[in-house]
Amino acid sequence: MSLTIHTFTEPPLDNNNYVVIDDQSHEAILIDCSAPDEKIVDYIARQGATLKYILITHAHFDHVLGAGWFMKKYQVPAYLNTGDFPLLHDMNSWLTGMGYAAQTIPELLPLPEQLLIGESPVRVIQTPGHTPGGVCYLIKNHLFAGDTLFKGTHGRVDIPMSNPDAIYESLRMLLQLPEDIIVHPGHGQPTRIGDEKGKY
Repeated sequence: MSLTIHTFTEPPLDNNNYVVIDDQSHEAILIDCSAPDEKIVDYIARQGATLKYILITHAHFDHVLGAGWFMKKYQVPAYLNTGDFPLLHDMNSWLTGMGYAAQTIPELLPLPEQLLIGESPVRVIQTPGHTPGGVCYLIKNHLFAGDTLFKGTHGRVDIPMSNPDAIYESLRMLLQLPEDIIVHPGHGQPTRIGDEKGKY
């Protein structure tokens, strides 16, 4: 079974939001959800896909601001690792501190024990560091890395609730994955595990 993956680069900080479609079942998931966007809705409809749920890699506002809109639009749940729920509930202090208006905090749910898209399991990999409860999602040979691993670098660890030691442990763990795995980061261009080895 193959996957179709399309990247939407969204405001407020050029975030990568990913629509992942299982080509056999036509089930779709949305990974990270930065802003309401009818282009994503149109794309899912053109593909003849059905959105099953939303996955959030971590609770920084630029990855979750669109979640409530999509949840209402599709009547689907959105999931977040519980380790980042304190950040989610504190989202408006981050927003107002950066000069943005306060927003309604989306009602995200804890990650369930098992996630599937079609018949393919979605593996949740705990990757604390950028945030306490940050995760990556591995589907087949595609790693959706949020703000943990970028092309040639990693997520910031100079912000509240980040932890440099933790992110380096997370990076070393990720880089033990097979070298041909494609990394889809929260910002910027994709990379491969093999291209990032030896950097941390």
